[in-house]
Amino acid sequence: MSNEPPLIQSLRTAVAAAPTDVPLRLHLAELLLGEGLNDAAVAEAAVALQHAPGDAGARALMVRAMGMPAPAPEAPKAPDAPKAPQAPDGPSAPAAPTGFDWRAAEDEIRGAVPPRFVTSGTPETPVPVDGQGDPGPAATWEVDTPGSVTLADVGGMHEIKERLEAAFLAPMRNPELGRLYGKSLRGGLLMYGPPGCGKTFIARAVAGELGASFMSVSINDVLDMWMGNSERNMHEVFETARRQAPCVLFLDEVDALGAKRSRMHHGGMRNTVNQLLTELDGVDGANEGVFVLAATNVPWDVDIALRRPGRLDRTLLVLPPDAPAREAILRYHLRDRPIESVDLGKLVKVTEDLSGADLAHLCESASERALLDSTRTGTVRMINMKDLLAAAKEVRPSTDPWFASARNVAMFANEGGMYDELLAYLKRKRKL
Repeated sequence: MSNEPPLIQSLRTAVAAAPTDVPLRLHLAELLLGEGLNDAAVAEAAVALQHAPGDAGARALMVRAMGMPAPAPEAPKAPDAPKAPQAPDGPSAPAAPTGFDWRAAEDEIRGAVPPRFVTSGTPETPVPVDGQGDPGPAATWEVDTPGSVTLADVGGMHEIKERLEAAFLAPMRNPELGRLYGKSLRGGLLMYGPPGCGKTFIARAVAGELGASFMSVSINDVLDMWMGNSERNMHEVFETARRQAPCVLFLDEVDALGAKRSRMHHGGMRNTVNQLLTELDGVDGANEGVFVLAATNVPWDVDIALRRPGRLDRTLLVLPPDAPAREAILRYHLRDRPIESVDLGKLVKVTEDLSGADLAHLCESASERALLDSTRTGTVRMINMKDLLAAAKEVRPSTDPWFASARNVAMFANEGGMYDELLAYLKRKRKL
């Protein structure tokens, strides 16, 4: 407080160095009160009462600073009785008046200073465990019950559905046949491709197809600031999925959860990746009935050990929606909007290479055009084909930057033929 006298400023520095020194703090409050800074004096007296709730001097000073009635006058003393001098390091103030309402006073000054303690579990104060300031791993993870969404709800994308059926779903749907051929009811599938093309929706559809619970986990759910907690969180994620089996465990942005350890400089992250590998392996069939699906936009950044047989050993390229899928997506996003004379066939042709997210943005932009036009003219009108085509011209495929990066990887780092499907698509689209 730059406008305060130097003595008060010096006392503030001393109080900051010795916050539990109640007489020193009360001396500061007395000086503040003398300067007419009643609110500041109330704040200091309140802190003093936190440290010494029964201090009569602090209570009396609080009464004076808040402008409460003065205490009752004392009985007259003999004229020759000397008056006691006031101590320089703190006021010897009279006691509070009889019948003073301390509860009302506390309510009035409640916001003057922040509380020294907060309720357990709030962000300001993590709950310590074992006396080490460690809040411990998350207690529960959200698990969705088997849903009604299946692959039939995924518009178009027939090639992806066929590959899912052959590589993943068929063995899971026929456990007896799988056991006959010695096939374990576990598996991992890595979905990769440009962002906004429906990888998460496909994972939910797979869970519905299998009649399994669905559990989605991202890096924010697992990583923790406390050493060792990220590994425990990862273990608890898999334990929850095992208890809920059959369960589809969806690892979103697995490139962050399982990044290449050779590029990591932080030991905690390397330990987290090691824990993920251990959980994927399972012990004595522990992962039976747990179907792990992972999604990434940058498969070249995923640790190679994650794609070892028995882990995420199958891959699926999820590309921008084909024509039937684009029609289904456009129908979905236009279903509750006021439209007229919309030619979906023509709209599908001019939206090639757009992702599902791009198509949603296109419908939103067309709605905004019709809304602004209605506002300007004062006449409400429907969304028409002109609005949609104009929006389609403005929306650029958000997948283009991804294909520019993926092209070099597919051409020069295609070890084991992992990106053969991507290369075939790029050739078909003349992007090589």
